[in-house]
Amino acid sequence: MTGTPVCTTLVVDDNDTKRYIIGSWLRRAGHAVVEAASAAETWRQLAEHEIELVVLDVRLPDMSGIEVCERIKSTPRTGSLPVIHISAHAVDTADRVHGLRRGADAYMTDPIDPGEFLATVEAVLRYYRALHRAERMASRLAAFTRTSLRINAAESFEELAAVAVHGAHTIFGTPAAVFTQPLDGRPVRTVERGGGPEYRDHPSGLLPRLAGMTGLADDTGTEVMRMPAGAWRELMPGTVVEGDAVIVVSRLKADRPAAAIVIDARGVPEKGDTDLLRQLGQTLALAMEALRSYTEEHTVSLTIQRSLLPAATPPVPGWAFAVRYAPSGDQAEVGGDFYEVLDRGDRVLVAIGDVQGHSLLAATVMAEIRHALRAFAAEGHDAVTILRLLNDVLERYHGDQTATMCLLTLDPRTGAAQIASAGHIPPLHISDGRACYGSGGGVLLGFPAEDVAVEETVVPPGGIVMLLTDGLIEDRGIPLADNLERLRVVAGRMDDDLERFSDRVLAEFGHREDDVAMIVLRRDEARGAV
Repeated sequence: MTGTPVCTTLVVDDNDTKRYIIGSWLRRAGHAVVEAASAAETWRQLAEHEIELVVLDVRLPDMSGIEVCERIKSTPRTGSLPVIHISAHAVDTADRVHGLRRGADAYMTDPIDPGEFLATVEAVLRYYRALHRAERMASRLAAFTRTSLRINAAESFEELAAVAVHGAHTIFGTPAAVFTQPLDGRPVRTVERGGGPEYRDHPSGLLPRLAGMTGLADDTGTEVMRMPAGAWRELMPGTVVEGDAVIVVSRLKADRPAAAIVIDARGVPEKGDTDLLRQLGQTLALAMEALRSYTEEHTVSLTIQRSLLPAATPPVPGWAFAVRYAPSGDQAEVGGDFYEVLDRGDRVLVAIGDVQGHSLLAATVMAEIRHALRAFAAEGHDAVTILRLLNDVLERYHGDQTATMCLLTLDPRTGAAQIASAGHIPPLHISDGRACYGSGGGVLLGFPAEDVAVEETVVPPGGIVMLLTDGLIEDRGIPLADNLERLRVVAGRMDDDLERFSDRVLAEFGHREDDVAMIVLRRDEARGAV
């Protein structure tokens, strides 16, 4: 008989004739047969062959077949092998019960009918194969769930492709490749053979060609196709897939590039496996589109946000300024953080504020507050009056919005400074290697109360004042006081360069969940007091 055997069966019996007869029945039924005449030979054959079924005589010369069965079932490598006992001696009901209770899946006694024997073999194999399929699919579904969670948590196109290809390799147990085209338009192939993801370019136009071959040239959806090994190697030189390729191509929008996953066909022997590959392709495409949309929105939002902030600070003789705006890495929306430096001749007005929320509304309110601030400053109002007027603007036109703000009015000649605060984080004063916070206080803008906290101070020659928004020092799970102290300690190690210092402060707190605005100003030591 030619073709793939039904399975490889180990026949264990010390009787040569009986072993030959049982082996001949199995061979005629399409099985590959391996033989053993003792327990010792059984262990050797199990080690040397991929056995799928054991037909085991109860009486062997060196060990009871019952004990052999127990050992087979208790060893991790062979524990899932089905075992059929046969016996010409232990034929009573009690013998059969004993054999079945000790691990056998079936127990047959002589004389054995060939038809009944083969039917028993088929039944045992059918059960075990169904069990193996269920266990394999359960394992693959668990791996798919883990992969889906990681795919949806990916924060970059590179990470997304790496997670997807590793997941495909893990789920289907074959080399895998993922084909994507990020926003920069450069096609990327990410492969996994078991040693971690590798990033490689792939031929330009391959993704559109694959989409066309699956019927998605001008359409959306998810399609799976199988390609012979030779054809795939011709299409994709240097492929990691050795045999026939199974390719899933998915596209959510007709004007977007498709995404594709390719694995060896051996990894999808059944329809359920192919359906799982289809779901993985859909998951990749959905995450790809979400990440692409987020990246585009985040870029637009950041552009809008930056356009609402001053392009530069005005030059003030005897003073240096450094400003920073760091958008949240977790938000695509526009934030409400802002800063402003206004040169009023004999006075410099430095402002920093934070409008509640992350939305177009927050950005709109922020823009209105900045414009109103400039207008009220141009009218010559002092900082306390400006804050009260801004509070009236919020109450009158944006009753459901709040904002915090700190206004520093500076005499650049003497260093005298008045700091007016409406619920904002107090400024940090740094001088002679020491750092301490101002008094802060006041009521948030947007409330009926007009309580403004005022602090009078003088910035000494070489002294520094840092104004910031709470995005820098707010972390879930960490008390605000702890991060305020952490910032104070970092600021106490101030170096001479404001730009390096500002970068070091941002780096100290790392990835932020909220936007950060920061102004650092220093009085020139050379001028001294006037």
